Order: sequence, then C-alpha cells, then structure tokens
Amino acid sequence: MTGHQRGLNRRHFVLALPSALLTAGCAAPRQGTGRPGDPIVLTLFSHYSSGVLKNALQDPVDEWNATHDRIKVRTKAVEFTDLLTTFMVRQAAGQGADIIQPYCLWTGQLVRAGVLRPAPPEHTAEIRRGYSAAAVGAASVGGRVYGYPTETQTYALYYNARLLRAAGVPRPPRTWPELTDAAERTTRRDRYGNTLVQGFGLSSYDDSTTVGQTLALLNAAGGTFVSADGRSTAIDSPAGRAVFELEHRLVSKGASAPGVNVYQAFPAGQVAMVISAGWWTGSLRPLMGADYREVGVAPVPVPRAGDRPATLSTGFLLGVNAASRFPREAWEFLRWLNAERTGAKGVTRMSALQVSVGSLTGRADDMRALLGRGGDPNLRPFLDALAYAVPEPNMPGAQQAKTLLRTHIEALWTGQQSVEEALRGTRRQVDQEVSRLW
Repeated sequence: MTGHQRGLNRRHFVLALPSALLTAGCAAPRQGTGRPGDPIVLTLFSHYSSGVLKNALQDPVDEWNATHDRIKVRTKAVEFTDLLTTFMVRQAAGQGADIIQPYCLWTGQLVRAGVLRPAPPEHTAEIRRGYSAAAVGAASVGGRVYGYPTETQTYALYYNARLLRAAGVPRPPRTWPELTDAAERTTRRDRYGNTLVQGFGLSSYDDSTTVGQTLALLNAAGGTFVSADGRSTAIDSPAGRAVFELEHRLVSKGASAPGVNVYQAFPAGQVAMVISAGWWTGSLRPLMGADYREVGVAPVPVPRAGDRPATLSTGFLLGVNAASRFPREAWEFLRWLNAERTGAKGVTRMSALQVSVGSLTGRADDMRALLGRGGDPNLRPFLDALAYAVPEPNMPGAQQAKTLLRTHIEALWTGQQSVEEALRGTRRQVDQEVSRLW
C-alpha cells in the first residue's frame, strides 16, 4: 500500500456492519495467565494492517517482546474502514483487545460504550506534560484523558508555487481576500469553459476531506463546530456563515470545482491551492517526483490581516480496553512505547515510528529533534501548527455529526442549498443527533 492509499484509507468511514466481521476475525486471542512460566499476552488492535505502517509498529513490539519476559504483546489489525465496527463487534462478543488504537473522533462514542478505560493519574500527568494541547484534547473526553496520542495531524495550505507565479501571485495567501484573489487568478479554463486548473481545491472526496477543509477555515475564523459541552452545534454563527459564504463564493465564481478529486488533481498540477493535513506530504513526494519542488505549505489563511492563526487537528490514540484483564501491564507497555526516550536523539519510540512513515506526533520536542535540518521543509508548518491547532470534536455522535455536516456542505457547493439553508439544516440535524446521546 502506498502512502497515498494509506492516508486516504484512514479517512474513509464505513458505518455499515460488514457481515464478514460477524463470522470471521473474532476468534479470541490466546491470553496468558501471568503465572510463573506463562507470560501475560496483551493484544494490540490497530489499523496498521499492511505495508510500512505494519512493519513500523511491529519493530518496537518485537523489541519489547525480546526484552520482556513477563509481558508479551501481539498485534492484530484490520483496514481503517473496518476499525470502528470491529472494535464494537469484538467488545460486544467479549473478545476486545487489551490495547486499541482508535481515531480520536470516536473517543466519545467508545467511552460512552464502555470500551475505553481512563488513563491512570500518573499516565495522565505524563500525557498532559509531554504533548501539545490539541493532541491532549483529542485524546480526552469531559476533561479525562483516555490514551496516549499517537499520530497527530494538523491542517495547512498546500500550494503549487509554479501556478502562483504564472498567475502573478508573489506568495501564498495569508488572508481570505488574498485567497479569493489568488484562487480566481490561478483558475484556468479551455475555450469550451472546462476547468484546466482549479484555483482552490474544495473536494467532496470523503468526510475528512470535505469537512476537514471547512473546519480548518472555521477554526481560523475563530469559530467552532460544536459547543464546549458537546451537546449542540455552534456552526450557525458569524464565523460559520463567513466560511460557508467564502466556499460558496469560490464555487460560484468557478475558482473551485468540488467534483474534482484533489488527491489526483493537485499532484498533476491541476489545482493551485488546497487545505489538507500533514500526512499528504509523504504521499506527494513519490507521486510528483521532481515537480514536488514546486509544492509549498503555508498556514491556513485567516479572515483579516492580524487575526490569530488557528487550524484543525485530528489524530489517533492508544488506549486500554475497559474490559482488559491486565490494565496495569497494558499501561506499562504504552508508557514504554509512547513516553520512554531512547536512541541518539532521545525521542520516544512512537515519535520515531510516525516520522519514519511521514507522519507526526503531538510531541513537538520530539518532532523538532527528528526533523532537524535537511528534512522536508513542508513539514515545518504542520509542526508549528501544533501550538495553535484546535482538536476535532469527539463527543458521542461525532462521527454522525461529521457526516451530516458533510451532507450540507456538499449541498451548498452544488447549489442545492443556500448559505442560510445549509447553516440551519446543519444546526437542526446535528443538534438532534448529539443531544439524544447524552
């Protein structure tokens, strides 16, 4: 699996229950008893099922198993599209893994379902001390931490410097007026009106593409998707209206074509700018070859000059199953993997793992040590954004709320709804969804 496929697969969501999961893949792993001569066997379940991710995780697990006699760790994995469903099916069958690695968006749902165990005080203190506020927030529900943040993604503006130069745009936009101007100037059409270059890439590819772009802009405008208590949506606000109006304006002027797959069009030089997460850098380099030198990354533009920067962050965590028979041992392994520093650079094993596959963790000090000089400069804006990113809301019902928001964003883009209708519809449906789960 390529990095591009790996990134995209993480961001698809399949909510229907695959029938194969009911009949296969649910055999309980052998558990050790902890008696002398019989080590405890912990099962770690993730979506690191193939390719570089599978190998990257297996290396530290093998290191642990080679140096620890009392506790052993066995990895199991499924594709990301089946991850949430598999967690829930296994838990209902009494076959949940000791350690799980969920997408942070699902934390509230898993806590409500009794799947995740709160981190013990000493681990909570380590997590709060060692990670960015956005990473800690993504791994928390109701102020309680539920795991060690692993992969942490922030959003920024990718741009093609060659296309900007050709349109007379001297630098990437910093404000929304500059963004609109640059998008219009870089848009190109043939004589039949077909779009050759999309100025700003709005894409309806999947939940995280459509919604991630919008929430990054919403956060940059000082707004939020849901209220602080997670019981209602807050997008029907001046900030939310401004974001919807910006996107509507870009589409209506032809500077954005939401039907275009930006993951194919941007590497092909057919999109001048797009907002996406840092994982994409690792995919673009091999896809674009020498043309990658024209790719730059800048902070998400803000509405007006002088506004404080903000963006979206998403991520994954490693937590302990509430039903595990060996929680103390599970947390011991997680501390070793995520908090113990090792190697010449003195970084955690998880930070080294993530950087090895072109990703980041929420440990800014580790990232600076690992990236150092000579690395991809396009990763720096994502690292800098750890200081001001806003975590993706993860209340109970967050996945469905995200899907509902996507529906209204796409209706706005296609002209089926006005800005006001999209805001009202989102508020009504998301409020109904999240309020019933409390």
